[in-house]
Amino acid sequence: MKNIIGKEYIKLLNEVKSRIISARIQVSRSVNNGHIKLYWDIGKSIIERQEQHGWGQGVVEKLAVDLIAEFNGAEGFSVQNLWRMRFLYLTYKDNPKLAQLVREIPWGQNIVIMQMVKDPKEREYYIRATAEMGWSRNVLMNQIKAGAYRYQKTIPKQHNFQKALPEHFAEQADESLKSVYNLDFLDIKRPVLERELERRLVEKIKRFMLELGKGFSFIGNQYRLTLKDNEYFVDLLFYNRILKSLVAVELKTGKFEIEYTAKMDFYLDLLNEQVKLKDENPSIGIILCVKKDSVIVEYAMRRAVNPMGVAEYRLTAHPPKELKALLPSEREMKTQLQVEFKSGK
Repeated sequence: MKNIIGKEYIKLLNEVKSRIISARIQVSRSVNNGHIKLYWDIGKSIIERQEQHGWGQGVVEKLAVDLIAEFNGAEGFSVQNLWRMRFLYLTYKDNPKLAQLVREIPWGQNIVIMQMVKDPKEREYYIRATAEMGWSRNVLMNQIKAGAYRYQKTIPKQHNFQKALPEHFAEQADESLKSVYNLDFLDIKRPVLERELERRLVEKIKRFMLELGKGFSFIGNQYRLTLKDNEYFVDLLFYNRILKSLVAVELKTGKFEIEYTAKMDFYLDLLNEQVKLKDENPSIGIILCVKKDSVIVEYAMRRAVNPMGVAEYRLTAHPPKELKALLPSEREMKTQLQVEFKSGK
C-alpha cells in the first residue's frame, strides 16, 4: 500500500474523480435536455390549439387539473407551470439559438431568466454562464441583480496572458478571468481587513468558487511557500481543472498598488518551482482589489513575467432576501469570532 501512495497515485485519483464528475454532469444534462424539450412541446401545443380553436385561459386550467389527476398530483403540471411552458415557447420560438441553449440549464433557472431579463443578448449571457458554471437559482438571481452582464460588457479585463502564455492557453485563461467579481454573499457592510475578507471567503468557499467560474477546486488559504529561511503565504490557492493550472488569488481591501504585481510574480515563481507538477500549465495569479486605475495596472503589468490579471470586487450593504438564509447570522459570526479569539487564530 505504501508503494502506491504518492504523486502518481494522487494524479490517478484526481483523473478518475474528474471522469466520474464529467459522466454525472453528462447524464444530468441529458435528463435536463429532455425535461426542457417536453415543457417546450407542451407550451407549443397549448398555443397552437388555442389559436386553432379559439380557446382562452380555461383550457390551461382544465389541462392542469386533468394532468395532475393522471400523474398522481405531479407539481410540474400545475396551472402556473403550464403558463410558464407557454411563456417559454413564446419567448424563444423566434430565436433558434436561444431555443437550443435553454435546454442546457434547469427549469428553475430558465424561469428566473425569463422573468428578470428581457434583452436577448443578456439572456444568452446568463443562460451560457449558468450552463458553464452551474449557477443555482439563488446565485443566478444574485448575478442578475448585481448586473454581471453589464459589468463584463463595459469594464475591460486587464491581464498579461497574451504576453506570458501560449496563444491557445491565453484564450482559455482570458475566459476564466472576470473584470469584476461580485462578493455580495459575504454580507459585508463596511471596509474590512484583508484577513477578515479572506476568512469570510473561506467560510463561503463554495459560493466563491461559483463566482470565480468553471472548473475551480479549492486547495487552501494562507498557502505556505518557502525560500531559504523565509516563509511566504498566498491568500487563496485554487486549481483549475480546465486550465490544468494553479491559480493564486491575492485579496486587497484598498486600491491597486504597483507593488502588488511584483509580489504576485514572486509567488508564481515559487509555485511553479515548488508546487506545480510537470504536466501542469504555468501558474496564474489573480489580484482582487476594491478599486483600480486602468493606466497604473497597465504599466505595472508590463514588468510582470508570469501570467496574472487584476480585477475589482464589489460588496453591497444589503444582499437579496434569497441569500440571507444562506449567510451566517450576526450571532453566528460573533460566536465564531469568539472561538477564533480563544484559540489564538
